[in-house]
Amino acid sequence: MKRLLPWIALLISYCCSLHAQEPFKAVSAFDANAIQGRPVQLDATGKLLPWPWPDDVGASYQSYFMTQWSYLLQQYHGPRYYYFHCCVDFDRSTFKTIPDRHWANSTGYLRAMLEGFVEHLYPYTGDAETIQLLEDAVDYELVHGTTPRDYAWSGVPYASADPGAANYRGWSQHAVDFIEPPIVGEDGYGYLRLYEMTGEARYLEAAKRCADALVKNIRAGDATHSPWPVRVDARSGRVRGKAMGEYSANVIEPIALLDEMIRLQFGDVVGYRGAREQAWQWLRRYPMKNNVWVGYFEDVAPTMGNMNNVIPLETARYVLLHPDKDVEWKNDAAKLIDWVKTTPRWPKYIVHGATVTTEQGDGKNFCCGKPNVCCDSHTARLAAVEAIFYWKTGDEKYRDAAYRSYNWVTYQQGFPPLGTTPWGQGQWWFTDEFSDGPRRMMDGLWAVPAWAPGDASHFLGTTSVVTRIAYGRGSVTYATFDEAGDDVLKLDFTPTTVWMDGHEVMDGYKFDRQTHVLRVHRTAARQVSISGDGGKLPVKTVTFDNPQLAVGMTLDATYPTGVISWNHGDWKVGAPRGRFSTFNLGVAQCDAHQAGFSFIAPRVLTALSIFNDNGSDRTVILHSAPNADVMMAIPAGQLRRVSTQWRTPTTSVVLDASPDDALGGLFIDDVSYDESTTVPAPALQH
Repeated sequence: MKRLLPWIALLISYCCSLHAQEPFKAVSAFDANAIQGRPVQLDATGKLLPWPWPDDVGASYQSYFMTQWSYLLQQYHGPRYYYFHCCVDFDRSTFKTIPDRHWANSTGYLRAMLEGFVEHLYPYTGDAETIQLLEDAVDYELVHGTTPRDYAWSGVPYASADPGAANYRGWSQHAVDFIEPPIVGEDGYGYLRLYEMTGEARYLEAAKRCADALVKNIRAGDATHSPWPVRVDARSGRVRGKAMGEYSANVIEPIALLDEMIRLQFGDVVGYRGAREQAWQWLRRYPMKNNVWVGYFEDVAPTMGNMNNVIPLETARYVLLHPDKDVEWKNDAAKLIDWVKTTPRWPKYIVHGATVTTEQGDGKNFCCGKPNVCCDSHTARLAAVEAIFYWKTGDEKYRDAAYRSYNWVTYQQGFPPLGTTPWGQGQWWFTDEFSDGPRRMMDGLWAVPAWAPGDASHFLGTTSVVTRIAYGRGSVTYATFDEAGDDVLKLDFTPTTVWMDGHEVMDGYKFDRQTHVLRVHRTAARQVSISGDGGKLPVKTVTFDNPQLAVGMTLDATYPTGVISWNHGDWKVGAPRGRFSTFNLGVAQCDAHQAGFSFIAPRVLTALSIFNDNGSDRTVILHSAPNADVMMAIPAGQLRRVSTQWRTPTTSVVLDASPDDALGGLFIDDVSYDESTTVPAPALQH
């Protein structure tokens, strides 16, 4: 996080976009015909539509965060860089990533952002590996990235590290052995939520250490001194050196941690209440009135002039989700959103109706990058807060603004073949692209369930956290940490019975038959079971990113192991191209009329995505006897999701070209199947 360091000579090599910056407008139009090299799609009014499916918002939004997750998973199963969540470049032909070995590694920041992503992603997918990845990342940090117990700031996470360092002790370009109190709050809150998801006491204890350190080190604040400094020496607690700083407006992250510790009644609750109130009153007296929103990024030298959007927008998100904490929540949130969208401190761009915000600036210099290069995570944050504002107030203008901004964000997914990073070739920020942006995109589905896909059931959000979830045909069963809460789901079936803690209930939920959105209100139940009519069996999806194979190699073996055998000579590995933002398979021979694959055990192919990279239209026929053939016309340059509607498990699947045509130039990805071994029976009722 980033990146406005005029006092570091190293900046010159990275800040291509910052050299001799020209004066900028606070808001200007930039109606480019492509975003990251991807041609824009517009509606009849000239407004931006999402990518890669302009006519399917849910599929495009899901594609964004699932694409980013697939890369995290590939790294998790592969090299597991110590700089796992720092920054990378990527080879534009092979798309292999190249870790940056010079810039700050974002450690505490990333663990916190990753927690927010997984907190959404686990219940959405039901994939327990999301939790395992998060636990492994946090467990590593607890061993290798926290301060000694005899320090003034005791047992708390460091915010950063040198790239490639196995132990995190801060970025040596700043100093050695320092911490950032606001991130102690943010990371500590992540620990606490992970405890609630897993029940593992070590995360609760880690959160308690963070809360205790915040109470121990709080101080009286004023216009130039916040209750906690932005960066301090961890051992002594003193602010020393030009890289340290007395002021950060980011007190909402510590407040969130203290609030949750108080709610759980764990630890020094009296001390937490006192520190929380002191920080809250300072927030209301100073930044909420004077808009001095400075002091967030881990690689930025402290200055009272360099403002950023993260702190005001995260503050707005907090008050919208916790209106009981702020009697002026609606007015406060509206003012914060308006300030971010109008401040002259950094440029904002209107791209075909979508508001795109860069991340920080002092009115003369800003960060980072030119329009349509930066900044997807920050624009996703703005969209999230506007979507939540619509959810809480019903004001339609915020919904439309969020929709257009989210649409712009979708063009940033994966590694665009013609895309550039904010610094040109050299840095693609993991924190932004692979955790921060996705978590805020998923906020939008919680706030506006209409934006979620409708082809499968998904849990979209809750005021608690989900500890366990399972999807079936016409059923969803889940458990939450709290016995009281409000949950939002979008179902692919019509519920007929709802059980809470083993008892069938007739109220406490509301289902919209038109949108298929189910809202559950729990007052004294942690376990919910929903069943009904219709729906599909949960599917598994094969992508070609994990493991990632060499571009151009012929795939004539089993991939993934034990799942699919690809016919010899039919397929080759393709790099991201066109409307595919990740690795895929292409038909190996341009003049081939057929290409096939076989399931190792009988399965039902439910769907696959096909991209036509030809200059002419193609018609594809799918065979898997005894199921009926499926024919799909795919226009030139277009992507189609082919749903088979097949019910009978088979092993062999063949793609066939229409007569007088060939399959050359066609690429496939996201091959979905269910594991039925017999024709599915109708869903059972309670």
